[in-house]
Order: sequence, then C-alpha cells, then structure tokens
Amino acid sequence: MISRRNLLQSAPVAAAGALALSACGGSSSGSGGEGSADSPLTWMALLHTPTTPEPSGPVQTRLTESLGQKFEIQWVPDASKEEKMNAALASGSVADVTSISNLSNSSIRSGVTSGLFWDVEPFLGEFENLKNIDPKIIEAARLDGTLYGVPFQKILARYGVLVRQDWLDALGLEVPHTIEDLGEVAKAFAAGDPTGTGATVTGFIDREESFKVGFRSLAGYFGAGETFQLDEAAGKIIPACTSDAWKEAMEWYQGVYAAGGVNQEFITTQKQNQQQAIAQDKGGIVVTGLFEAKNYVALANDINPDSGVEWTLINDLTYGDVPRRIISDTGGGMGGLFSISTQSVKTEDDLRRVLAFADGLMTEEVHNLMTNGVEGVHYEIDADGAVNTLDQALWEQEVQPYSSSRLAENAFTYKSSDPYVNLANEMMAESAEYAITNPVQSMNSETFNTEWATIEQGLNDAYNKFMMGAATMGDYEAAIESARGQGLDDIISEYTEAYEQFNG
Repeated sequence: MISRRNLLQSAPVAAAGALALSACGGSSSGSGGEGSADSPLTWMALLHTPTTPEPSGPVQTRLTESLGQKFEIQWVPDASKEEKMNAALASGSVADVTSISNLSNSSIRSGVTSGLFWDVEPFLGEFENLKNIDPKIIEAARLDGTLYGVPFQKILARYGVLVRQDWLDALGLEVPHTIEDLGEVAKAFAAGDPTGTGATVTGFIDREESFKVGFRSLAGYFGAGETFQLDEAAGKIIPACTSDAWKEAMEWYQGVYAAGGVNQEFITTQKQNQQQAIAQDKGGIVVTGLFEAKNYVALANDINPDSGVEWTLINDLTYGDVPRRIISDTGGGMGGLFSISTQSVKTEDDLRRVLAFADGLMTEEVHNLMTNGVEGVHYEIDADGAVNTLDQALWEQEVQPYSSSRLAENAFTYKSSDPYVNLANEMMAESAEYAITNPVQSMNSETFNTEWATIEQGLNDAYNKFMMGAATMGDYEAAIESARGQGLDDIISEYTEAYEQFNG
C-alpha cells in the first residue's frame, strides 16, 4: 500500500456524470443543463511542461472514468498565461472552468471580479471534500470578500533553512535552532575549513531576489509579516519591509554578510547560479523549500558521486522572545482559483455538477492519478511501501502536466524511497500550524495595483545598498519616507480601510 497522510476525506462524485455543459462559447446546449450528458466540460488549465499529454492517454482516460465526466483541457503554457488570461477575461470568452493564477495582477483581478465567475462559497458545504478546505486558504482566496472559484490548495509554508550537516560535523558545531546560532554557524563556515580542502567558502548562498525571497523568510523569524502586516500599535496595515522587525533583521543579516557569512556577490547571483554554487561546495546554508534538499544532494552527486554531502533540514528557527513562526511562501496556501463560468454554467444545478467534478478532483484515486500516474505503467510500490517512478521520461510526458492542476497538492502524501523527501513532507505539514499569511491578500488597493512594483523596487535597491555596506539604516528609512509620497501612504490607507471593513 502507498503510505499517505490523509488530510481530506475521499468522497464519491455522485453528480458528476450528469454534467451537461458546452464548450467555451458554445451553443444553447450549455444553458440550464439542456444539453446531453455526453457534452464535455471545457477546462482552461496551465501547462508547466514543454509538451501536452494526449487526451486519449492513460491518465486522462482513467480520470474520465473516475470522475464520471468527459472533459477537454485547453492547455495554456505558463510563459504566456498572463497574455492568454487577460485576452480571455477581456473578451468574456472563458471556458466552463478556468484555472486562474497571479491574482495580484490588477487586470486579471479586475476580470475575475467582473461577473464572469460564480461565487462558490455558499455551495462548498454541500461537498465532502470542498467543505473541508482550510479556512486560512479560503480567507486568502477571497477577493474583496467573495470567493470566485475553488482555491487551488498548496502547502501553507514550504520554506525552512538547509544547513550542511557534514560541515557542522567537520567543525564540531551543533545544529542551530535560533537565528542567533544560525548567524554564528554562517560565520564559522566562512572562517573555518569545513571542506577540509582549504578552499574559501561562505555560509549563506543567497541570490538577487534576497529582498523578496530568502531574506524575506529570515525576517519573518524576527516578527516581520508576509508582504503586509497589521501594526497593532498604530492600528494600520503596513508593508512588512517597513516594520521594525524587518529592519532588525537587516541589521543582523548585514552583520553576517560583513563577516563573510553570506556570498558577497549575492545581488547579481541568479537562481541557477545559486544552485550551482551550493552544489560546488561554495556555501553551506540556503533558505529555500525544505523539499530542495533532495535536489541539492543530486546536484552535488552529479559533480562528484563520492561527494558525501549531507543536509540537515530546519523548520523550527526562533529569534529572541518572538513566538515560533514561518512566513507562508505560497500566498497563504492559495495557488489560484478553479473558477466556474457564469456564461456557460447558468444555473445553480449546473454549478453544483461542476463543483461535484471539483470535489472528485480531491479524492484519493484522482489525486494519485494526477501525481503518480497509473500503477504498473508510471510507478510501482516497493517492499517498503514507497512510490518509485518506472520511466521518468514517460511520467514527465503523460503525468506531470496534470500535477499542477491538482486542487489540493497536499491532500495526500506518498512515501518516497528518499528520506529527505519524507522528512521534508513531515516538516512542511508541521509548519502549517505556525504559518504567517498576508492579512490583506484578498483585499484591493488601487494604488497598490499601480504603484507597488515601483515602490518595492526602490526599497529593494536600498536594501541591497545597505547589505553591501554602501548605505546606512538611515538611508533605508529615507527610502521609505520618499516612497510615502509616491503612493505608499495611500496604499497603507486603502488597505487599512479595507481591513477594517472586513474585520470590523
């Protein structure tokens, strides 16, 4: 048997077989359930792979059987998703179901809230799986108080800190569980000789998105929020990067950087270069998804099969008297919306049939098909109950495209033959209890839509200068003051007003 962590109960798709919907922009057969039960459901879904699977292939054939509903997927390559989505929303020519991501994009957000899609929240309680969606994710998925689709549910908090265990052992150091100790380990890696080769190494390997990714996660341990946070003393919503906790984290991180504990050229280091530097023993600490440990071992072994690389995964870092916490790196566990058209799905009965289809996507059988494929064709279960892929290329062609369309990627966990994978899954599930999310993610600020990208870039530049020792904290604070006149104060005012409206 496959070892699974069952977070959602399985449920039959009782009504799905009766679904009668036309294709996007189709005939009157899509109105009020008047068409035949054989009419396929159309689904505009995102594609994250180079090629599309055959509709008649083994996975979609089994999915159709399991769900009791024929469906046609209109694949949209991830690289062109915003262009395609904006065009569809602007013309109103959406499929019966549309997978919508990047809801922070103002034009996409405007299209979603224009009346093209059903408010599904009043109906979720009628379905065994949909009614059990985490309330945190429901909250993160609402747009100005309305749920315009079933949320794609992701792990709430995947991030942590990976530290080279073999380097800790070489220097006689303990695994750090506080920010203070983590900083000392980074400095010790830089000052010592953890590789035993005399080569110059550092602690953290960071990259150019430090302000938005790596450092952002570290600042969360100090008490900074996820993009925005409630400043209780001032009674306002403020950007996390303007908080006292964020500035305190900057002072700490700059101290580690100055001591050689962070790669000195991080502001020009791209993600691929970061990964290669880690694989090449240039640094021993990375702030990333806990699931990346397996990949970093593989990269190192590709370079040297006898690398002896060992990582320790840390998900419980704390700082001072700040309670344990971790910034959500997945938008509060919300990966987008499975939105249902009001144009072709015209009655509540038809809506319920599509929601039955969505409920079926969250059952164990369907989740397994979209994750692992067909047993004996794409995977097998070994003597230890672990899932092993039989043909990686075949899995990538026939299964992987569907994996990004799973409604709840964390509904079921499969035992792996790789202990790093199993440990990461366990830790990420544990971290959900401590996840910090953006309190205004579901709310609208017109000024944020038009000005935030410019404001954030200015603060990012000021952060980089501070880290490099080319500016002071006073300079960073001056950048914040300058941004106030560029729309920052309006963003704070608009989000505060929206927050009070929905939490009053």
